[in-house]
Amino acid sequence: MSGFHIKDRKQRSQPPLPLKGRKQTQQKRKMARQWLLFLPGLVAVCAVHGIFMDRLASKKLCADDECVYTISLARAQEDYNAPDCRFINVKKGQRIYVYSKLVKENEAGEFWAGSVYGDQQEDEMGTVGYFPRNLVQEQHVYQEATKEVPTTDVDFFCE
Repeated sequence: MSGFHIKDRKQRSQPPLPLKGRKQTQQKRKMARQWLLFLPGLVAVCAVHGIFMDRLASKKLCADDECVYTISLARAQEDYNAPDCRFINVKKGQRIYVYSKLVKENEAGEFWAGSVYGDQQEDEMGTVGYFPRNLVQEQHVYQEATKEVPTTDVDFFCE
């Protein structure tokens, strides 16, 4: 006959934990559950690899409601070194496609969003960022920026 008898089962069973031991076990289980709930959030935050920066303005002007169409082509009148990841580096003479124009608020500077076009700084090409409006001179206007659109956190997200 295999297995064990009832007599064996009674000998193997452990005595009930004292009240203090039960509370410690419950606390450990609670902590384990909290970690299991916390870990996916931590993984999601780490996977994004970016940061939301302060907004430069609450509204922007665009050629369309989604701000996807090019407003104009501008040429940089001087070099500009980006102070943080929201901005793009620009060299004098580079052409920049302009996609939106932030609506100036209070004493804030006037910034436009665009991407560098040209072969002088290939690593910057296609990167969309902000630059001071007074840095450039518009060469060709494709569409007027007549749509006022609220800015979102994504407009100021840095990778």
